[in-house]
Amino acid sequence: MDMPIAQRTVVINNPQGLHARPAEMFARLALKFDSEIEVIRESLRVDAKSILHVLTLGAAQGTELVLHARGADAEAALEALSRLVDSDFTADETLSQGSQG
Repeated sequence: MDMPIAQRTVVINNPQGLHARPAEMFARLALKFDSEIEVIRESLRVDAKSILHVLTLGAAQGTELVLHARGADAEAALEALSRLVDSDFTADETLSQGSQG
């Protein structure tokens, strides 16, 4: 059984990098999808749904990350995660779906 696979490259533009709050936002958003999602930095590959794993990337401003997803909603997952990264982690509406954050 072949599962759809998607991959995207994003760059962390947030001046503080991918610190605790953005890592939490990223992992929380990833958890909304059924697909397996990984974040890759150089040779390090981590589970995007784990805040601690995302933090281990040590992604400072300017770091290039590869997002890799496998599953029925892989494309949608990477689109949402890419938008979050591109917004410098200010896209609370992406996470809360209308509630104020």
